[in-house]
Amino acid sequence: MGLSGSSQTSGQESEIGPALDLSPLPPELLLQILLHVPPRTLVARCRAVCRQWRELVDGPALWRLRWAQTKDASSQDLLEATHHCPPATKPCSWARLGILEPLGRNLLQNPCGEEGFQSWELEHGGQGWAIEENRKPVPGAQVQTCFVTSFGWCRKRQVVDLLAQGLWPELLDDPRAEIHISDWWGARDDCGCQYQLHVQLVAANRRTVLARFDIEPDPIPQWNGNTCIQVSHIFTNFQKDVRFIFFEHAGKDTQFWAGHYGARITNSSVKVYFRTP
Repeated sequence: MGLSGSSQTSGQESEIGPALDLSPLPPELLLQILLHVPPRTLVARCRAVCRQWRELVDGPALWRLRWAQTKDASSQDLLEATHHCPPATKPCSWARLGILEPLGRNLLQNPCGEEGFQSWELEHGGQGWAIEENRKPVPGAQVQTCFVTSFGWCRKRQVVDLLAQGLWPELLDDPRAEIHISDWWGARDDCGCQYQLHVQLVAANRRTVLARFDIEPDPIPQWNGNTCIQVSHIFTNFQKDVRFIFFEHAGKDTQFWAGHYGARITNSSVKVYFRTP
């Protein structure tokens, strides 16, 4: 049976029956019906039905009810965050927030090389970057592939636009916000390697660095059993106005061998959380 937000029809009934006019329903009952509609359908189709439906989809009530009924951690975190530091009415779109669900989601694109080098800005050293299968499974990786470096420093970087990813200024400026950084790097058994990670929290002007994390661990030696190591860091109590994250890592081998024997990097992540007592 078709659904309609008004009494007007197109004059052509569906094969499964005429459209059902839902306009007389009170908003509370209509909300309960819309809760069963997938989020992207809500935004792409339901929102265009009429003003009443658009206001419901654009407002907080529908999405807060949806998150309250969803048991996964990211939805619960989002529900808590919007209660403690609600987004401003404008320019935040609750519908956009409901689609993107940015809390606890990896904001880096193509973290394991499953899409080639898409979304990364590359700087080649030696014989440049390559993509290979992991020599050992990396915990939590969505695919078991990695970026592989060469005998000269190979660097790649990505800029995360936090507002474009669905986060809102009130949350980012709240002291309870946390930014979690993680990266995995390792070596092939027969060749040692070096690795670096540089992360900057950057203001809206894209120039002012408000916080940073830099690390260059001790090199992995040759004959290491295909060692794989996680590097992580949590930014807390950072200054207000963080709007971008500049993420860069680099690697090379220690033997200066032709080919791709350097650091193997994968499963990179940038995640934002909102911590409440």
